[in-house]
Amino acid sequence: MNVQNNKFKLLLAAGAVSMALTGCGGSDGKDGNPGNPGGPAADAIEVLHLDVTKVEYDNGTPTITVFATNEDDLPVIGLKDLEVKKVVQLLPQGATGAGNAAEWQYIGSQKTFTDHKNGNYSFTIEVEGYNPELTQRYNIIAKASTLLDGVTLVPQTEIAEDFSGEGYAPLYTKDVVSTASCKSCHAEGQKIYHGYTSVETCVSCHTQELADSKGKPQVAFNHLIHNVHNDAKMYGREMDKSAETAHHIVQDNCQTCHVQSDELTEWGNWSRVPTMETCTSCHVNIDFEAGKGHSQQNDNSNCVACHNATWTAELHSQASNDKKALIDQYGLNVESTIDADTQAATISVQVVDASGAAVDLATLQPMIQRIEIVTNVGPNNVTLGYRGKDSINAIKNGVLDAAAKIEEGKLVYTTSKDLQLGAEGVDNETAFTFVGWAMCSDKGEFVNCDDPDFDGSDTDKYTGMKADLAFATLSGKAPSMRHVDSVNFTACASCHTTEFEVHKGSHHAGFVLSEQLSHTKDANDMPIIGVDACVACHTPDGTYAGGANKGALEMKLHVVHGKQGIIKDCAQCHNDFNLDAFKAKGALATAGGQYSTPIAATCTSCHTSDSVKAHVESQGAIINGAKDVANDAAQLETCFYCHAPVIEDHTAVKM
Repeated sequence: MNVQNNKFKLLLAAGAVSMALTGCGGSDGKDGNPGNPGGPAADAIEVLHLDVTKVEYDNGTPTITVFATNEDDLPVIGLKDLEVKKVVQLLPQGATGAGNAAEWQYIGSQKTFTDHKNGNYSFTIEVEGYNPELTQRYNIIAKASTLLDGVTLVPQTEIAEDFSGEGYAPLYTKDVVSTASCKSCHAEGQKIYHGYTSVETCVSCHTQELADSKGKPQVAFNHLIHNVHNDAKMYGREMDKSAETAHHIVQDNCQTCHVQSDELTEWGNWSRVPTMETCTSCHVNIDFEAGKGHSQQNDNSNCVACHNATWTAELHSQASNDKKALIDQYGLNVESTIDADTQAATISVQVVDASGAAVDLATLQPMIQRIEIVTNVGPNNVTLGYRGKDSINAIKNGVLDAAAKIEEGKLVYTTSKDLQLGAEGVDNETAFTFVGWAMCSDKGEFVNCDDPDFDGSDTDKYTGMKADLAFATLSGKAPSMRHVDSVNFTACASCHTTEFEVHKGSHHAGFVLSEQLSHTKDANDMPIIGVDACVACHTPDGTYAGGANKGALEMKLHVVHGKQGIIKDCAQCHNDFNLDAFKAKGALATAGGQYSTPIAATCTSCHTSDSVKAHVESQGAIINGAKDVANDAAQLETCFYCHAPVIEDHTAVKM
């Protein structure tokens, strides 16, 4: 038998066992058997750690040892749903044909194992086509289940570890995208598809060999992963699913997923090794063999002759890099003052360049697709509603609205609606103004807006720019401001990117949330980019549909992200729960002309069952009642007498 140990991992494993166990003459008074430490095993498993600690071969048949521990480094004994999902070996670039990418090749799997009762599990795997000169990958899965006792829960856990064909560290491997990139959108530990959670598992199954055997090019990972993140064509077993949501998030920005990393051996492979199989996942109007949309070719042998790595990277990154460069050219400084006699707000908008120097807005006016100014009252409990707010496209397609003017290089506008400001010191004494804007653009440059009737539906013709937020009070005293310590744009940008153009389309400018919206700092003196500006439109009275679409900010984000199915965990968006914020809220529109108390409305934006509604109503909440009734009951809900949601567990209750 040829035994090859991963000596470094064995050393770590031995250290973990020696610390976790008290056997082998330890304080528990029990002697461990040679090679089988004694001492206590894990009786609870919040986190399961798996590691391949030994690889040994007998005439080309591998036996691997998997060491299992919990979050306290205690050995886990009694796993029952554990398997080597796939054993694959890596065929080097060009091995299957000139120009072909390196490919993982399936050679075996195994569900039968021996539990050595000390945290070690061994698998002997029948493999076919094993080549000791190639890198071998072992993909191990512990399914979400229980131990043999039928009680102790085991979380879904996946690992993929690579070895040389002799069981040592691999001489080469292929990791192009990390699971960490996926988790910037997909919740950690939640299934991505087929119940699995890691990109290494996906790669180990979705091989080019599998695609060729089925005659389905869309099955290969290189093709599949692009297909499910852009909406160029349908995907799925029946090719009947659309990736519209994912495309809207990724926005054709390759760098969302392809992130340079010292830990990824082949992170640059995506631009260095172009192939027909990968390219046709996005470029769907090409038939290489027929010479349609591209010069005719039957294989990948000549791809790099034209598509060199630098050119390919630049071509696929240019649009997103150009957009970022355009957005970073300018910003806004918005100020607002209240006239004591008329109680109208006068808003001044100063464009600044990247250095902060003032720019004469008149010089940019012909290139401005839209400057949208929205003023509402009461940041914590907005009073004017969606239809009562004061809003104007002060500039649209380069044309200045008659109600606005340019003075000393600034855009100046005075509200025309009655703001109905309240008494000094109360929330509705504060008027807050949100300004979003966009510039007409083409091929990475700002251009004049050539169509005064352009409605913004062709989103390729303009670029959303950095928005700003301003506050003013009737008394001139410090304004009321909405909290930003529950959700901030940093969380949004981890999935959407910092250049995400919000509401880009025919009705809005497609503004970008940025540091200019910040009005407070965190504990490290860093500005917090809140999403509080959104309540200028996403009011307690809802938006254009009233409460029919649950348009209030407290509900809208839950509804939208819930339908999309990407958000699985509160912590993906929330950095905290500010439960005190509900003390300043009133009724929220939850149906056509009907309102609910704020805590109940927020919770039922996700929890929609009749039993939940009945429960909250029994605790003083109002669901879909009259506005005045829900307002009167807004501070009478008793939810937090029992419920104590925290970011780690929003279902937590007081015992």
